[in-house]
Amino acid sequence: MARVCQVTGKKRMIGNNVSHSKRRTKREFAPNLKNKKFWSEEEQRFISLKVSAAGMRTINKKGLSIVLKESKAKGLLKMV
Repeated sequence: MARVCQVTGKKRMIGNNVSHSKRRTKREFAPNLKNKKFWSEEEQRFISLKVSAAGMRTINKKGLSIVLKESKAKGLLKMV
């Protein structure tokens, strides 16, 4: 699962670079992904996730255990 957020499911998008003369060339918009370790109180261990900045905000808002259950239900996590 390269370049996919394991919480939000964000992945790369394809778009255009547009020059001043309006010539268009293809480019990639990559999500802001970071490899981050989160402490799980329930399992008493660190869990490593590839997560976007928006995913980190979601974890801070809802809590790690709830977010992990939701992302497993969406199929974004294989096993954690």
